Parts: sequence; C-alpha cells; structure tokens
Amino acid sequence: MAFTFTTLKTAIQDYTQNSETTFVNNLPIIIKQAEDRILKSIQLPDFRKNVTGTLTDGNQYLSTPSDFLAPYSLAIDNSGSEYLVFKDVNFIREAYPVASTEGIPKYYAIFDSNTFIVGPTPNANLSAELHYFYKPQSITESSDGTSWLGTNAESSLLYGSLYEAYTFMKGEPDIMQLYATRYQEALKELKELGEGYDTTDNYRSGSVRQVRQ
Repeated sequence: MAFTFTTLKTAIQDYTQNSETTFVNNLPIIIKQAEDRILKSIQLPDFRKNVTGTLTDGNQYLSTPSDFLAPYSLAIDNSGSEYLVFKDVNFIREAYPVASTEGIPKYYAIFDSNTFIVGPTPNANLSAELHYFYKPQSITESSDGTSWLGTNAESSLLYGSLYEAYTFMKGEPDIMQLYATRYQEALKELKELGEGYDTTDNYRSGSVRQVRQ
C-alpha cells in the first residue's frame, strides 16, 4: 500500500509500539534519514533532469543545483558537445596542481556539497549542460503528504524508517538487523523494478559515483 506522511508515521508507531512524545516529534527527521539512505543507495531515472550554465574563463569551479544529489554527465559546448570525464577531486588536484593552468576542461569532480571543480581551468567562457540526479521533495514536506517514494517504494521507505527509528530508540540489535535485512531486500526490488542505477555501477563512469553528503 502507498504511504502518506500521516499513514507512514502511524505505521512506524505501530511497528515500534512507541507513541512517546519525543519519539513522535522526531519522526520527520527519522523519515528524512530513511529517504536520504534510499536516494544515496540507488539512482533512479525518475529523479534525473538537466540544467544549463556557464563555465567562466579563469574559474575552475561550477556551482551545483540546489537539489543536486549525484552527477550523470557534464558536457560543454566547444564547437559541438564534449563530455567531461567524472573523476575524484584528488585526481584533478594532482593532474592540475596549478589552478592557473588553463585549457579546454576534460575532467570534473565534486569539490564540495555545492561545487564542481573542472580541470584544466577554462581558458574561455563555455556553455555547459549538466544531467544529474536530484533530491525529490520529502514526504514530510509535501503539501498533500505524498511523495514518489511513498507511492512507489513503500517497502523501502517503511523498513528504512523502522531501521532509523530503532537506531534513534537504541533498540534491540536483533530487531535492527531484521529491519536492515528487509530494507536491503526491498531496495533490491526497487532497483530491479525501477531499472535504477546502483551508485557502484561502473558501466558508465568506471568508478563509484559520489552523492552529495
């Protein structure tokens, strides 16, 4: 069954048999932690979009969108589209230790939670197009109390929330392990049904695709 914010909170309280005020008041945080766990474990095509921007001459940094979760691709317009290769930030730092080394960027990496770094530093203003996985609105913040995860990934959301709830309550290890196992099973089904991309899938990028922490 699909969950709304209200029915999910009720289910968590029923499973945990806990209606203590502090616990109930922290349910939105617990649910958000479960949502983050799901979204950082699997990248679903439903949560992919693109945005355009500009790499500025002499500036090796590019801001990420406010809802950015993980990159899919970054391309620049250099008399035609050229896709940059996604790398770890240390690779770019070692390959281009001097920021003033300029040229047409070949690589990009996540520098921090709000910024990409490219290498080498652009030697001209270049139009860029980013395809990325975004973080959808939380079920706890939705105006109608629904969300994609609550409707399409209810088992993952429920068991992820229960695991986070028992962590909050410092619950019994065997119960936590039970819900951790059920969460992993539900997540596997979600990946298969949604044809999602595991964050360790190396088909496209050749390495683990980082998500914003």
